[in-house]
Amino acid sequence: MMRKLSLLFAGALMGASAMSLVYGTPGSAANAAGSETYKQLAIFGDIFERVRAQYVTPPDDKSLVENAINGMLASLDPHSSYMNAEQAQDMRVQTKGEFGGLGIEVTMENDLVKVITPIDDTPAAKAGVLAGDYIAKIDGEEVRGLTLNDAVDKMRGLVNTPIKLTILRQGADKPIELTVVRDIIKVKAVKFRVENDIGYMKITSFTEKTYDDLENAIDTIKKQVPNDKLKGYVLDLRLNPGGLLDQAVSVSDAFLNRGEIVSTRGRDPKDVTRFDAKPKQVDDINGKPMIVLVNGGSASASEIVAGALQDLRRVTVVGTQSFGKGSVQTIIPLGENGALRLTTALYYTPSGKSIQGKGITPDIKVDQPLPPELQGRDLTRGESDLKGHIKGADESSTGSGSAAYVPPDPKDDLQLIYAEQLLRGQKTDPSFPPNPEKAVLNQ
Repeated sequence: MMRKLSLLFAGALMGASAMSLVYGTPGSAANAAGSETYKQLAIFGDIFERVRAQYVTPPDDKSLVENAINGMLASLDPHSSYMNAEQAQDMRVQTKGEFGGLGIEVTMENDLVKVITPIDDTPAAKAGVLAGDYIAKIDGEEVRGLTLNDAVDKMRGLVNTPIKLTILRQGADKPIELTVVRDIIKVKAVKFRVENDIGYMKITSFTEKTYDDLENAIDTIKKQVPNDKLKGYVLDLRLNPGGLLDQAVSVSDAFLNRGEIVSTRGRDPKDVTRFDAKPKQVDDINGKPMIVLVNGGSASASEIVAGALQDLRRVTVVGTQSFGKGSVQTIIPLGENGALRLTTALYYTPSGKSIQGKGITPDIKVDQPLPPELQGRDLTRGESDLKGHIKGADESSTGSGSAAYVPPDPKDDLQLIYAEQLLRGQKTDPSFPPNPEKAVLNQ
């Protein structure tokens, strides 16, 4: 899922789609095609040769084949696709959670790359890059005319290699030249802070490092706030596009001591895989109350977590309808030819409901108003709006999704404020605190 106001880390192509990943193996067996299928393939081969021989300008053979493959996969659903070798490597970098780069969070503004923030203790921060800087040139090449992805590609590279940035800074009378030496950037998948007597944790994506980052966040919060003073936790899954299925299971397990977390079901009715929480006396936050925040930017793996904790009545979910991506993609390596990303299953919450095309309905709906500069823009995101999406078993005409917007200043964040007021007892609602004895389970 693409966010209109998305942020990219220089040195990594960060999530353009919401997906849960299960790695497959190359050379998987396939059913033999019938004779009619081979006739159709012969037609394709004939058309391919005619295009190569007679098109007005000589086409690129590799591009023709890649586009033909992607055309076939796009006809299945919006999340199946072919990744060439470079794209497959980008995907591996993204899910690994670390890369060779500069360590800056950026967006595009006025045809220039704008630095949102340099990540602490990274090459960019050490070199003097500041939030609000505009990158005008990369190694002497003008940024104007480049897409954000192109600019990011130029800024990432091998560790210990230098890159020269020409920066425009407010208050400076001339451009600033900085040389930055690339290094390994470890992206924090979990950002956290203490809000007086509440622990706040925001999961930005589900990479290989998410669970470890979450445990570090929980341990740090416990050290900063005595147990008798801690009112509870807020787990923010808004604008989280998803990621690795196993990490979603591990994150859910951290807050549970029993029950099914999620099940996946493939084409064969017998192809059902269930993931359960590990039995334990108490969960990782000592049973403290927790609020989960979701919106239209919460998709895939983040919906697995919200759905599991909601069905098992471990948390109260606050916000607006989530994206509704309830499909699992298997990544099938194709060696030096890249990888195939293929939808192979749908996942279901502990109650047996499919999120596909429906999403997670919050226990308490709290809308977040848009600021004046964004009013009139369509920031609504939902699987049910995607052309060719798989229709979910529980999908209705209402569809899925909602506005995908979170204010940058917590003081303007009505959803977060509402969650904190619930935890502090300043607001009351029948759904908080939830009763685990009333867990909704698949019978």
